Amino acid sequence: MERKDEKKLHIAMFPWLAYGHLMPFLEVSKFLAQKGHQISFISTPQNINRLRSSSLSLLIDFVELPLPAVDGLPESVESTSQLPINKVPYLKKAYDLLKPAVTHFVQHSGVNWVVHDVICYWLPQVATQLGVNSVFFSIINATSLAFGGPPSELLGDKRRRPEDFTVVPEWFDYPSTVAYKLHEMVSHWDCMDDNVSDFQRLAVTVQDCNFVTIRSCTEVESDAVSLLRNLYGKPVVPLGLLPTSSAPHQPGGTNDGADEKWEVLREWLENKKPNSVVYIALGTEVTLSQELMHELAHGIEKSGLPFIWVVNNRPLVEGALGSNILPLGFETRVDGRGFVWRGWAPQRKILGHISVGGFLTHCGWSSIIEALGFGRVLILFSGANSDQGLNARLMHEKQVGLEIPRDERDGSFTSDSVAELIRRVMVEKEGELVRANARAMKEIFGNVELNKKCLDEFTRVLETWPAST
Repeated sequence: MERKDEKKLHIAMFPWLAYGHLMPFLEVSKFLAQKGHQISFISTPQNINRLRSSSLSLLIDFVELPLPAVDGLPESVESTSQLPINKVPYLKKAYDLLKPAVTHFVQHSGVNWVVHDVICYWLPQVATQLGVNSVFFSIINATSLAFGGPPSELLGDKRRRPEDFTVVPEWFDYPSTVAYKLHEMVSHWDCMDDNVSDFQRLAVTVQDCNFVTIRSCTEVESDAVSLLRNLYGKPVVPLGLLPTSSAPHQPGGTNDGADEKWEVLREWLENKKPNSVVYIALGTEVTLSQELMHELAHGIEKSGLPFIWVVNNRPLVEGALGSNILPLGFETRVDGRGFVWRGWAPQRKILGHISVGGFLTHCGWSSIIEALGFGRVLILFSGANSDQGLNARLMHEKQVGLEIPRDERDGSFTSDSVAELIRRVMVEKEGELVRANARAMKEIFGNVELNKKCLDEFTRVLETWPAST
């Protein structure tokens, strides 16, 4: 007789339409598929097309659902990486309009579980009505979720202004400095849907799902995981950090020429001393004003250290693209010491090279995981989207990096403070402790066996959870 925990499941995956969400969902899908479970990965045609070439994707059934048209959303846009932040609410409206198509699939495909993201707050209730279990998969860490608080706080009226999010919440039952800077919260406000805020989405999602799983582990966030279980009053299962096994694909298209690109970068890195190079990348969706980009560039130049800077070809402001994104003459002045790389770059390979010592990052959780997986010290420069500011405080608190000082209200900074912070983190004596701490983190963030143990436990919970009725 088949034991209950040996039952093979049909699991539907439904991530938000952002590269930083699609990839973790795909990694978990691959793991579950290798365990023999049937996986249906639901997304829009463009996003699925980018994922199909990934290894093990043949084990996954991709379900393409055309994205409904919405006034204000440019035609053919299916991802946050294609939009300025103030247009993201239109993508959320279009995503919500997928509800009938997703409902139809779940109803008629024999699904046992739906693993869903936070934006589709309506899906857990749909699943329950159809007799299907649901788990909310948070691609952000336990600390960031705990900062939001329990559903009652998220739906309450105590925090209605950006200023209300600039203090450590009263429900934190351990010492912490994690809170937003005002400029970060003002920026995030711009990407929220007026009809349904991100706080409402999170609250309803947590209330209605069977349990919550997070991209983290207790070895990194023991206090926050315990707190989150108390706040939510339901199981919270860490599924690990999901260290990437291969370089991710380019969000804007295929990875044609990736090997050639890496050869150019590798050859440049081979001529640099071990741990001497600063890798700089602000993610696929962070857009700074020209003034701030120039200030950052001057700071990088003043540091005097070798660097690779990946500059994305995103608009500085709507309608204006990067001919003046860097100061006039910058690349000539830093020639030989600095390497400016435009467009997609093989981040994991760069971080893994022995010449790279530190990472100036926008503080996306995926990028932090990649860097600490190689023991690279962090130069924290919050991109001011989503959880990035909270991640910056958390990593500064854990002393695996230091944060570039910025004005609390408008996010401005000086080139001198950038140069000083880079040098402190990378080469000066007072940065020795953070460099050592970051190297030590490799034993957790780069630990494939630890990650597999977490994923095994997550899978066991799915396999042994009572069937919905």
